[in-house]
Amino acid sequence: MNGNTRQATGSGFFSNRWCQLIIGMLCMALVANLQYAWTLFVAPMNARHHWGEASIQLAFSIFILTETWLVPVEGWLVDRFGPRPVVAGGALCAGLAWVLNSYATTLPELYAASVIAGIGAGGVYGTCVGNALKWFPDKRGLAAGLTAAGFGAGAAITVIPIANMITAKGYEHTFLFFGILQGVAIFVLAMLLRKPDTAKAPPAKRKFAVTKADYTPGQMIKAPVFWVIYLCFVAVAAGGLMATAQIGPIAKDWGLANLPMTLFGATLPLLTMTLSVDNICNGFTR
Repeated sequence: MNGNTRQATGSGFFSNRWCQLIIGMLCMALVANLQYAWTLFVAPMNARHHWGEASIQLAFSIFILTETWLVPVEGWLVDRFGPRPVVAGGALCAGLAWVLNSYATTLPELYAASVIAGIGAGGVYGTCVGNALKWFPDKRGLAAGLTAAGFGAGAAITVIPIANMITAKGYEHTFLFFGILQGVAIFVLAMLLRKPDTAKAPPAKRKFAVTKADYTPGQMIKAPVFWVIYLCFVAVAAGGLMATAQIGPIAKDWGLANLPMTLFGATLPLLTMTLSVDNICNGFTR
């Protein structure tokens, strides 16, 4: 019995599909810091090393490219070995990347850490969404939406202690502490992931007309509709990610980052409050 089969034949509480969905959401929430908390580190890194914000932000671009373009490879690994080792590997990469960021003294070191972070985030994101779809063939939209919401809203809570720790102890200590924390937490959660037994899975619901044609990957990329959808995703994501990466430096440059902001009885610096609200809305609308 190989590892993939063992993952699919578990029983008990952790083999409940709703439990698997929650585990995936937690993994997504923890790895979201790599993307949505990055903007908090840009100004402190520039103040320490004087690399220039454009050079520092190139690390974020490298992270995004690595995170997204390697997902097909990570999907193949999930089909071959199951979700557990892929998410566990993603956890190690996610933790290692921020630990390396804490010690990086040159831009090449920062860029190398960004590649590792992208591999980790892509492995966790792609695997958790894909695993949720396999557990919920009858509720695919709900499962994918809730799992993606974990990534969108996960950083809403963590940006607050991250921002506070950067102010109190410096960005290096913050990278190190949260790198270890999120790496260990995701790794532990990865050990609880299971691959569903397809023989016991509920049948998929067909509420809409679905084509009977089954395209190969090569045929898919030759279809015009694929590129229309792809470009739509790129356009939407590019605008959001530009705002996500640049909001911290912009707030610092305009002197708005530390202005007190009160919302629902909680008072936080404007930048921290903005990031929290942004992530809540991001997760809710997924």
